[in-house]
Amino acid sequence: MSEYHTPVLLNESVSALITDLSGTYADATFGGGGHTAGILSRLNPDGKVIAFDRDTDALKNKPDDDRLVLIHNNFRFIENYVLAEGHKDGIDGVLADLGVSSHQFDTADRGFSFRYDAPLDMRMNNAGGETAADLVNTRSAEEIEKILRIYGEVENSRKVAGLIVAARTKSPIQTTGQLDEAIAPAMPKFQEHKTLAKVYQAFRIEVNQEMRSLEKFLEGATASLRPGGRLVVITYHSLEDRMVKNFIKAGNVEGEIKKDVFGNVIAPLAAVNRKPILPSEEEISSNTRARSAKLRIAEKVEDR
Repeated sequence: MSEYHTPVLLNESVSALITDLSGTYADATFGGGGHTAGILSRLNPDGKVIAFDRDTDALKNKPDDDRLVLIHNNFRFIENYVLAEGHKDGIDGVLADLGVSSHQFDTADRGFSFRYDAPLDMRMNNAGGETAADLVNTRSAEEIEKILRIYGEVENSRKVAGLIVAARTKSPIQTTGQLDEAIAPAMPKFQEHKTLAKVYQAFRIEVNQEMRSLEKFLEGATASLRPGGRLVVITYHSLEDRMVKNFIKAGNVEGEIKKDVFGNVIAPLAAVNRKPILPSEEEISSNTRARSAKLRIAEKVEDR
């Protein structure tokens, strides 16, 4: 399990999640199963976990525990499955770790990392759908520039997009190495790796429709909670953290505040921690992928 992915903020997230040792909880991002194992280890024999993952590799990490139901699907459909499992009155908590697993980064042929020359894939569900190679070879320069600018915050996004389009006119870009070579002239000196990481992040987010899935997940997870149930989310970059923060504050990812006739904010959640919980220096030193993590906790309010 630890070789597949080391769970981030494990104790902090599980402690924040569990309010009833005999309750039912969802791990929306099963991955290596670390957070699920942490939840199960604290629950009573009549507790239950419903876990989700769209990566077929993650399904191999399922432990032999009758209290766990593992669903092979996108977490954006959480509400449907919670209802299908018979929890019409809601469950006690939902946890989501939005980071890409170490396994996905470290498996060369998945194409998530510029550290390996591999097929340009980046799909979290590699059973079908658009790959990163499809994206860079078919989207217009304007579309690619927008993806890089919004999802990767790439400063010279227009130049990078132009280099990609120019390179593909000579030969299709099929591998990570070909992509790296195509955009090399746009990489700032001494910041090549940092900029490449932003480019890969942007394409990964678009290929997997991560921002759209996150919005649907936040809506579905909130609808799946009973009053008093907890939503616990670990984010890794500013875009997703802003969406989670806004949703907790206002009930929508744009952060648009709506009030009733008495001036009370209409939102289904209330923040438990006003500021995000960050990993300790000790955790970061043992797991560098935890360095950008932020943990936000919210509680479902009683229906007004």
